Amino acid sequence: MLDKQLRRVVVTGLGAVTPIGNTVDSFWNNVKEGTCGIKPITAFDTSQYRVKLAASVDPFNMEEYFTLRELKTCDRFTQFARISAKQAMLDAKLPDTIDYHRFGVIIGSGIGGVGSIESSHLQMIERGPTRVTPYFIPMALVNLAAGQVAIDNHARGYCACVVTACAAGANAIGDAFHKIKFGLMDIMLAGGSEASITPLSIAGFMVMRALNESTDPNRASIPFDKERSGFVMGEGAGVLVLEEYEHALARGAHIYAEIVGYGATCDAHHVTAPIESGDGGAQAMIMAMKEAGVQPSEVDYINAHGTSTPLNDKTETKAIKTALESYSSTVAVSSTKSMTGHMLGAAGAVEAIISIKAIEEGFIPATINTNADDPECDLDVVPQSGRQHNVNVVLSNSLGFGGHNATLCFRKVNS
Repeated sequence: MLDKQLRRVVVTGLGAVTPIGNTVDSFWNNVKEGTCGIKPITAFDTSQYRVKLAASVDPFNMEEYFTLRELKTCDRFTQFARISAKQAMLDAKLPDTIDYHRFGVIIGSGIGGVGSIESSHLQMIERGPTRVTPYFIPMALVNLAAGQVAIDNHARGYCACVVTACAAGANAIGDAFHKIKFGLMDIMLAGGSEASITPLSIAGFMVMRALNESTDPNRASIPFDKERSGFVMGEGAGVLVLEEYEHALARGAHIYAEIVGYGATCDAHHVTAPIESGDGGAQAMIMAMKEAGVQPSEVDYINAHGTSTPLNDKTETKAIKTALESYSSTVAVSSTKSMTGHMLGAAGAVEAIISIKAIEEGFIPATINTNADDPECDLDVVPQSGRQHNVNVVLSNSLGFGGHNATLCFRKVNS
């Protein structure tokens, strides 16, 4: 039964595995420093590829988190999700006495276990169908990151996976927010995970001309730059602990920020291209602000989807102008994909963490490496260097293939 009173929802735990840091602290410090995580692809031979760069997660000791058996039977995207969730749970310091039936999980992904699909297919072709691992299906299934995270953390409430391409991580957080707000759950682990720096994934995005083909890491992901020509594939995960406000207060939890609004729309226009007016993205921002009770004049920072593709950055600029009207010329708008590359289904979750840390520390990250010289992207895109600035309200945009648009609104907590 739904609570008659809508409930407040806060963020009490964060976890992240990214191309610029495998903990939230290291990741955020590198965001503030303007560190570029783009580097040559080493996961496979790119001699036949036009695309040479990606933003990969640096190797680290996976055995700190998993047994050797788990590493062999768990796809890389699921590993990233589980690690990020474990970090978030440690950060949240949830007691063992919580009601596990009111503790849920939503983890989004755009592609899921594509690495396992590729390697298992090769194994079948080379050695026959009986040599395919019996773990292939659970490694490949996109919902198994959510399922494994639930198993790890004994979360017996609502458990699901959102698959909305590059909006998946944001949709997962937004949907989890509503589960708590409307009284269905008390605590949610929510976020996104992706591991798509694989031969087939890179080839697929390459032949549709979505990826940047530069060999210079500092001129590859350049959102809002006139010379932008495609995104850089990234990988990793971000997971948040969302909690009902009174529940968090009662246990003395550290509260990072409050999530106050969520907008989700569809362009209903094209399988890959955004609608040129930017109307779908604009409506998602308007919905999020309306639910939050926030006026455009109150928005301090927008973490843009900002993929560094010619069409996305131009249409997102239009969307921001529509949603914020005259205030679009003064609000700070940056794309942190200039540092992390595009993490697809994980992007919205990792960028939600950036948005939350921006509020906590009063720091607006930069769009690094951009010349900010495109007259069709004439926003304050915070070029090159971040800024110290009091941040109370942030919008975080995620836009995906299929016309999916999602916006999250975070606010500094007021008692």
